[in-house]
Amino acid sequence: MNRPCACIAAVLLLTSCGLPPQSTADPGLLTEIRQIKAIDNHAHPVRVTDAGEPPDRGFDALPVDNMEPQSDPVNLRPQSPAIAAASQALYGGPGGKQRIQREQGANYPAWVLDRMGVEVMLANRVSMGKSIQPPRFRWVPYADALIFPLDNSALARQNSDRKSFFALEDLLRQHYLQDAGMDRPPATLDEYLARVVTSTLERQRQGGAVAEKFEAAYLRSLAFDKVDRADAGRIYQRFAGKPGPTQAEYKPLQDFLFRYIAAECGRLGMAVHLHTMAGAGSYFDVAGANPLHLESVLNDPELRHTNIVMVHGGWPFTREIGALLTKPTAYLDFSAQDLSETPATLAGILREWLEFVPEKVMFGTDAYPYIPEMGWEESGWIAARTGREALAIALTGMLRDREITRSRASELARMVLRENARRLYGL
Repeated sequence: MNRPCACIAAVLLLTSCGLPPQSTADPGLLTEIRQIKAIDNHAHPVRVTDAGEPPDRGFDALPVDNMEPQSDPVNLRPQSPAIAAASQALYGGPGGKQRIQREQGANYPAWVLDRMGVEVMLANRVSMGKSIQPPRFRWVPYADALIFPLDNSALARQNSDRKSFFALEDLLRQHYLQDAGMDRPPATLDEYLARVVTSTLERQRQGGAVAEKFEAAYLRSLAFDKVDRADAGRIYQRFAGKPGPTQAEYKPLQDFLFRYIAAECGRLGMAVHLHTMAGAGSYFDVAGANPLHLESVLNDPELRHTNIVMVHGGWPFTREIGALLTKPTAYLDFSAQDLSETPATLAGILREWLEFVPEKVMFGTDAYPYIPEMGWEESGWIAARTGREALAIALTGMLRDREITRSRASELARMVLRENARRLYGL
């Protein structure tokens, strides 16, 4: 889920041999990279609605437009030149968007992917729709509501953002309960696991899900400790149907449920996606989103069959997250960073990762309907353009420093833009 934050641009110049700045990509390599059909690891496409239908709200379990104002990153402000460039490239300028939407009809989301140079987009959505379907779109539903089965009123009182978010999670959990044939959580943890959690994950897998998404960093820290099932069961029974526990009382149950879901995802052949980045809103807990909190999860022998994808590349903890790539089940994408950062800044981050464990690095956009001037289409186009240019700059620097050959640069570009994701999800 995406929700980008700004970063400070840093341009490294080469001073020897009369070479151009390091922030300049090799033209031939950039042209090649622009032609690679990408797999977008993380985005929030909006489905086409029929006349008389309400606007689509299924693009996120926790839409950010209900939050208190924040200081927006420069690239996400309405007057950003990148937004004007995207509008011109996609629609020929103002007024063209509505016309093309009418002309394309249900094919409009796929039309947008073609303009982005994306073959397959992983769609973070509560549910799919007739215009958001395989093979171009692959489903990544949300699992956060399953780790908060008790009364969440005490957690909702922490601040206004969490008040709105927990109300939405309660609604989604109720939807999952109804799909399981219930109107309230069952009396015991064992029943909840079997009849609600596992059944929901199995239904979503049968519905085409390739991963489960956690936006937990908007709701609590990413420190999911290992908790004994019996201890979690006692907490569940103590508070089931009663006024909400405090976060300290509730956390061990949440931790157990997260790891249970992660293990079930591994059994079912789904990855686990987690938001790891400073997020939107004026109350977001940046320290709680540090990907190093996930180290005990990545070190858990019981989760060695579950691939963990750290979405958004952990900014501002980009070096910390890079160190985690040696864990056999750890992956990341750089979605949202290619919206909030310049190509030169992102290139420096990508180069560190590519010099370390390139098999775990994936392209993503975090295409999202951020503001009226920048919908998922414009943001996706901007991120795809910036991400490709940043990748070209990073690989050009490695070429100039003789770290890689030209053929290896091409190979790495294809790995990042599509092959790493293709192998991970079996696409």
